[in-house]
Amino acid sequence: MSTQRERQVTYWVLGAFFLLMTIGLVMIYNTNKETEVAKEKAAELSAELSSAGIRVPPMEQIYRVLGDDGGAVCADTSEALTKGLLYGRITNGAAGPGQRPVIADNKVVQAELLIIKVYCPEKLTQFQTAVDTLKLA
Repeated sequence: MSTQRERQVTYWVLGAFFLLMTIGLVMIYNTNKETEVAKEKAAELSAELSSAGIRVPPMEQIYRVLGDDGGAVCADTSEALTKGLLYGRITNGAAGPGQRPVIADNKVVQAELLIIKVYCPEKLTQFQTAVDTLKLA
């Protein structure tokens, strides 16, 4: 036969276990809601890309990479690092000393503009001014 103290310890342990389970389930439920928002935004971006004539990646890839907030694309579109990465992508494809800037097709930046339009429209004008300085075909 168990003592009063052993039963109390058992009740406290079980109570803590169920409390942690409840907290975990609530967190999973909220994560699932965010995933639904990410899927909706991915569908919107997919439609925008297709209407612009740009190749559309798989829906799962879009919402896993960009999430519900645009991920790294919307982190800070006006910072020097973001601009440097953009300018680094508009090159001839060589590495090292052979790398040269080129006059790129406007579809190079059009996809990124669409991502910003869907995920963080408040930053669209900042990025648009940076894009306007580029020489595009």
